[in-house]
Amino acid sequence: MSNQGKMDCGRRRLVVATAAVGGVGAVGALVPFVSSLLPSERARAAGAPVEADISKLESGQMMTVEWRGKPVWIINRTKAMLDTLPKLDGQVADPKSEVATQQPPYAANATRSIKPEVLVVVGICTHLGCSPSNKFKPGNEEGMGADWLGGFLCPCHGSTFDFAGRVFKAKPAPTNLEVPPHVYLTDTRILIGEDKKGA
Repeated sequence: MSNQGKMDCGRRRLVVATAAVGGVGAVGALVPFVSSLLPSERARAAGAPVEADISKLESGQMMTVEWRGKPVWIINRTKAMLDTLPKLDGQVADPKSEVATQQPPYAANATRSIKPEVLVVVGICTHLGCSPSNKFKPGNEEGMGADWLGGFLCPCHGSTFDFAGRVFKAKPAPTNLEVPPHVYLTDTRILIGEDKKGA
């Protein structure tokens, strides 16, 4: 083999090795760039939509997910819970959910929800931002009085809310609990923070 042939072979190996190292370097540089395009934990906390799987949420149960640093309650209401709502129209401050800023238009109805049985609501009192506790059992069982039909109590200043998150009259909270924008991706998956499905 001539010296020229030996040089070409050596050069070829050098070119292949250089290209391989360059390719690995390019991929290494691309990974952080691609990851930077994904929403960070901070961006998600700041308002990126969150997905909730309600497939295991049984009737009468509540689950909590975090959106924008706030607790969002998802309650699978029983028929008995829903039956209390019309009975309380005269006792709540905004029975027909007319304060438009408290829910999207599709939740300005008797149940304040897309599906009657599933309530999606921000679990923060509209008075001073405390988190109410659930008092689902009716009557005296949870120390709420004989006429209590079930709902939520804010322990800070005593505001009470029904199973649609509507505030009772003459309470410190000025408005109903907020219903965030949301959309059903499937029967058991809800996207909170966005109310339009992607194309």
